Amino acid sequence: MNVILLQDVPDLGQAGEIKKVANGYARNFLIPKGLVSLASPGALKQAEIQRQAQERRRKLELADAQSQAEAISAVSLTFTVKTGESDRLYGSVTSADIAEALSEQLGKEIDKRKLTLPDPIKNLGTYRVPIRLMTEVVPEVLVNVVKEDGGETTDSDAGE
Repeated sequence: MNVILLQDVPDLGQAGEIKKVANGYARNFLIPKGLVSLASPGALKQAEIQRQAQERRRKLELADAQSQAEAISAVSLTFTVKTGESDRLYGSVTSADIAEALSEQLGKEIDKRKLTLPDPIKNLGTYRVPIRLMTEVVPEVLVNVVKEDGGETTDSDAGE
């Protein structure tokens, strides 16, 4: 059965595309959920108009995402944290922390769910954290995690 996707459907396609699917899948799942409509000649014409409008919107979103990606790539965030004896962090630096600091620096809200940070950062060092703005636009922000100077003098400071 040929259907027109009204919304993006994972593992099937994007809105406006025409797909051939099994009759039962269309009748029992896709049509009742309002994800597709049957591919009649009138519906095909309307789907083409919607596809063109979607394509124009997508181009605008892509241009915006690319300009935002350039700004993000130029940013370097530094987190000063308390550490224990073996330079292990008390707590961690999470995607929410990074998103908040990045939003402050850019002046534009960044959603923490767009950050691809598999686990919170729990060690000192420099990390590159990818941010998925769109499927094809994934800039990286440089995150430096440094030790908080607790006012103690270290061996290198004492000799000076």
